Amino acid sequence: MFVTVNQFVKSWSHEAAATQRVLDMLTDDSLRQEIAPQSRTLGQLAWHLVVTIPEMLGRTGLAIPFPEGGEKAPASASVIAEAYKRTGQAMLEIVQSQWTDDSLQQSNDMYGEQWPNGLTLHALIQHEIHHRGQMTVLMRQAGLRVPGIYGPTREDWIDQGLTPLL
Repeated sequence: MFVTVNQFVKSWSHEAAATQRVLDMLTDDSLRQEIAPQSRTLGQLAWHLVVTIPEMLGRTGLAIPFPEGGEKAPASASVIAEAYKRTGQAMLEIVQSQWTDDSLQQSNDMYGEQWPNGLTLHALIQHEIHHRGQMTVLMRQAGLRVPGIYGPTREDWIDQGLTPLL
């Protein structure tokens, strides 16, 4: 749980940059990649990350602008990537301007439970990390290169003239 707004800003900025790298690698064709029938596609997962920001933080009373198009995932990878960038930046600006460190202790109904705002911000990031991991698997299945998140990928090692570890 975050106890200062600055802690959240630093953590979000780091994780959002990693997510943006993933989103920037998507292609329009890759958005249809799915792990199994009746499961979210890569595009639906990507869009889910975008719309969760205003949905989840809207439960705290913050009015984050909802991206155009509503819940239905766009067919354009660049539209999704740009919407994520805009929505995330708007959220950061709103959190920083409307909340203080004390605000993070205030609780709101979050899916039937009372969560302090600091926990909600933590859950937002963990939720994003969870789905970003799913997305990297689907990216591999779609034949896309996966960017390094917490370290180099196999391709990054090869680009550096190193032997990838298995």
